[in-house]
Amino acid sequence: MKPFLTFCALCCFAGIFKLPIEYYTFLRIIISIGALLVLYITLSSKQYYFSIPFLIILILFNPVFPFYLYQKSIWIPIDIIAGILFLLINFVKKTEQKKEEEITEETTEPSLPIHQRTVSRDRIINPRKTKE
Repeated sequence: MKPFLTFCALCCFAGIFKLPIEYYTFLRIIISIGALLVLYITLSSKQYYFSIPFLIILILFNPVFPFYLYQKSIWIPIDIIAGILFLLINFVKKTEQKKEEEITEETTEPSLPIHQRTVSRDRIINPRKTKE
């Protein structure tokens, strides 16, 4: 997934230059797929702070019902912001995975067998001494 999101970011950055219209159709398709992928992952892992920007990206780069702005000067900042967001989601996912790995390493302590985990004060002692 990370190489695909990096590819999406590079495609956005390449969209800054003057290219044929076929590239921009390709860009719309790739960015829409990438935004759908990020939306699915962020919503399934309950990270709602990334879902809104990628929903906006999905709407702007939608290939089925294209959103035309007609001026290249308006699309350039949108392409840059979309590329930065795709790169940002790559780095955020990496740091969250490292934090999760550190947490799991800390919690995996060797557990004691059940008979050694009981506390001595929980034992029932008969107050009467048995007659022998």
